[in-house]
Amino acid sequence: MKRIAGIVSTALLLCITAAWALDVPYLSGHINDNAHLLSPEAVNELEQMLTAYEDSTTNQIVLLTIESLEGEILEDYTLRVAETWKLGQKDVDNGVLLLIARDDRKMRIEVGYGLEPSVTDAASSYIINSIIRPLFKQGEFEDGIREGLKALIMAADGNLTDEVASAGDDDTIGLIFFSLFWLLIVGIFTLVGLFTEGCMGWFFYAFLTPFYAVPAALLTIGGIPIGAMIFLVFIIGYPILKLTLPKTEVGKKWGKSIGKMSKSRGGSRGSGSGWISSGGGWSSGGGFSSGGGFSGGGGSFGGGGSSGGW
Repeated sequence: MKRIAGIVSTALLLCITAAWALDVPYLSGHINDNAHLLSPEAVNELEQMLTAYEDSTTNQIVLLTIESLEGEILEDYTLRVAETWKLGQKDVDNGVLLLIARDDRKMRIEVGYGLEPSVTDAASSYIINSIIRPLFKQGEFEDGIREGLKALIMAADGNLTDEVASAGDDDTIGLIFFSLFWLLIVGIFTLVGLFTEGCMGWFFYAFLTPFYAVPAALLTIGGIPIGAMIFLVFIIGYPILKLTLPKTEVGKKWGKSIGKMSKSRGGSRGSGSGWISSGGGWSSGGGFSSGGGFSGGGGSFGGGGSSGGW
């Protein structure tokens, strides 16, 4: 009886959850403005633009605006929409979904497998954060959607590279300055460890290893893993220098100086920081079929895209 009661309870819970889940709206065309962010003229304009683009390339870009996610997770709901609508062609997987939740102030671009090489995660993030978001913050929803969809077309055609690279350069410069500052601080503790006698010097080696792993994970310039190279130099070079430097005349002088500083200051402390990254992915069906109206059917999505807000 307990087992039966458990099964019944689970079934009821699933039914209740399904009943409360936010419905996927009917796919009426390329532009599905259920949150009424666009004027009728804009709907017609953008529908014609995306229809002409699909006719010429077979790439299917679709917009969905909703009033609210009603507590659902943006990525999960986007998955259900993509699976239900099945955007893009079968075996080509060239569908893209731009979903905007008005009251939650959230949006996501989800990209089919076939367009991931051109509509990359970086490109999707650039479109959301550098094109749509600034206009949305000014209340220009119509312009934000229009420019965002135009940018998606450029990305799908492989013509958004320069803009994304330019934005990426700014991020890289900031990352370089952060890494240099970080390595300066860690480098000071490395010198202290190298010239500290006894087990304490090897304690610094173990203590600093994860700190050198930070730029190893973050710092890549022009495809060259600069951070990983620095990490390897530390891992291999520290033991070698530790065994040789303290025995030299310069090493002995540094060792005495560091010893005096340690006694006068009572030691030192180091701190580190981390970062947060997020990602997600799923597999789903997408595509389009002809005859009898607008629909999808056949392709797949594999986690490409980006989420954001305003």
